[in-house]
Amino acid sequence: MRLVIVVGGGEVGFHLAERLSEEIQDVVLIDSSAARAEDVGNRLDIMTVVGNGASLSVLEKAGINDAKMVLAVTSVDEVNLIASLAARRLGVEYVAARISSPEYYQKTSVLSGDALGIDLMINPERECARETFELIRSEVATEVASFAGGRVRLIGLKVKEGAWVAGKSLRQLGTELGDDHHYVTAAIQRGKETILPSGEDTIEEGDHVYLLSPQGELADIPQLAGYEPFNLKRVMIAGGTPEGYHIAKLLEENGVEATIIERDRKRCVELAEALPKALVLNGDATDLELLEMEGVAGMDAFVASTGNDQTNLLSSLLAKTVGARKVVSLIDDFSYLQLIPRLDIDASVSPRLSTVNAILRDVRGESITSVATLKGIDAEAIEFEVGEGSHIVGKRLGDVHFPHGGILGMLVRGDEVFAPQGDTVLNAGDIAVVFALPTCIRDIEKLFA
Repeated sequence: MRLVIVVGGGEVGFHLAERLSEEIQDVVLIDSSAARAEDVGNRLDIMTVVGNGASLSVLEKAGINDAKMVLAVTSVDEVNLIASLAARRLGVEYVAARISSPEYYQKTSVLSGDALGIDLMINPERECARETFELIRSEVATEVASFAGGRVRLIGLKVKEGAWVAGKSLRQLGTELGDDHHYVTAAIQRGKETILPSGEDTIEEGDHVYLLSPQGELADIPQLAGYEPFNLKRVMIAGGTPEGYHIAKLLEENGVEATIIERDRKRCVELAEALPKALVLNGDATDLELLEMEGVAGMDAFVASTGNDQTNLLSSLLAKTVGARKVVSLIDDFSYLQLIPRLDIDASVSPRLSTVNAILRDVRGESITSVATLKGIDAEAIEFEVGEGSHIVGKRLGDVHFPHGGILGMLVRGDEVFAPQGDTVLNAGDIAVVFALPTCIRDIEKLFA
């Protein structure tokens, strides 16, 4: 068992501690607030320490001399940097820090990650922008993740009324789609129920379905789920926050028109100078008349990124009501994420959860090369590399006692991407994409170790 110290007991720190403790890691969480530390200790079976995570005495009390990993994820860059630097000087094997300021990412800076010896520096705003851009590129996607260098995609989507797949079993769909399609239905969310389906389970109208697919076959999914073709050309962004700026930057780089509505006039000037191809408007994104006048109804996508969850939800609902084709709302408070499926909002992105995902991708075992934590259900998609000494190498998949709650959905072998069958033999060098509930992740890791 490895000792992991998490510095910061906010949403990011709590979620990291929860995930890692579920995988039977020994976790200690540090937070400066006694009330927050007590709350985390009551909710999770972990040790908590009250104090400043940048203090050497507090780190020593948390057991840093025995720690294998330190994850500094407070909302203060400088605390994270000092905690990371102290951990590195004390010989901790792996150090990750949540850093928002772009100054610390400059290679020439004496406080850059390379200069300090930090293994991973995560910029929440950029991670959030990247995830948002992936979502708005597809009309159907409520969640997206890439694996095997982009060759395998995980996509979450809602099945529309009258969809071709509705009312059919997975076995029937496999027969009717034939060998030209290699989709794997990893999970079905039906109301509050999560189904890890077998061939006899059916897909119904209104289901939230999570699919694993080769990248080259993504284009056919919208039509099967009842959607019309979609081409992203125009996007409106509510809010000139750092997340909004990075989203607009990605849109510019990919030839997509961006319109930004920002309340602060000074920030509008800054955005206009930094984004020469974008249209920057000074106004309130909750002003229905302004949204209509600026043509939100003709937008392919609307992204609410004001920095305030309530404002984001309200502007998203207004944009959807007026006619924006796809609406994505950025949500910081994890509790609000559960509201999205009940509202007329197509998808949400959590900057904090994006940070968690980025860190989890990097802190898992040696065989794990990528991880995606999902918002809609309590599950993860994990990319494993089958090593020479792996317990699973050379065995038929049907002979492997795969834990209940896990599915080996997609296999990448050389240039080939396919859904494995029971008689598929796993070879060293294969990339396996697994969909799993948290309770069985540790057991699955052992198979690939």
